[in-house]
Amino acid sequence: MPAPLDAKALITRLDLQPHPEGGYFRETYRAEQRVTRDGASETRSASTAIYYLLCEGAHSAWHRIRSDEVWHFHAGDPLLVHVLDAHGALTTHRLGDMTQLADTVFQAVVAAGDWFAAECSIASGASLVGCTVAPGFEFTEFELARCDELAARYPQHRELIQRLA
Repeated sequence: MPAPLDAKALITRLDLQPHPEGGYFRETYRAEQRVTRDGASETRSASTAIYYLLCEGAHSAWHRIRSDEVWHFHAGDPLLVHVLDAHGALTTHRLGDMTQLADTVFQAVVAAGDWFAAECSIASGASLVGCTVAPGFEFTEFELARCDELAARYPQHRELIQRLA
């Protein structure tokens, strides 16, 4: 098993900043190429990428965006990415080092519009991942969940929704 991540050193080394949904991040790429969504007049970057670190018991609160998001495992403990689709089906992706842990994957996709949240698989652990969004991420298309409404819509997942609120 690899040595635990030194989260404080990574925050400094990668120049990470607090993220509104929890954890730390830094944008590492924003495509110069611009695209237009169907029916929209404004253009946006074709793609964006970030580093994202969860540590010290932090989690990524329930949210959704209007683009597909690909999560890439980089280092540390496995990360659980919980995804609720429009029909209430729950999928949990376990991101990790597939060469060391057979029940993990290096990448997972969250479809545009699905609600999702993330947490380290070990409460005191640390996970460093990357997230790539296409078309590119814009905070104007980021929606933090009202967890009481989300739990009412999907009561079968109430406990998980409330825990990661």
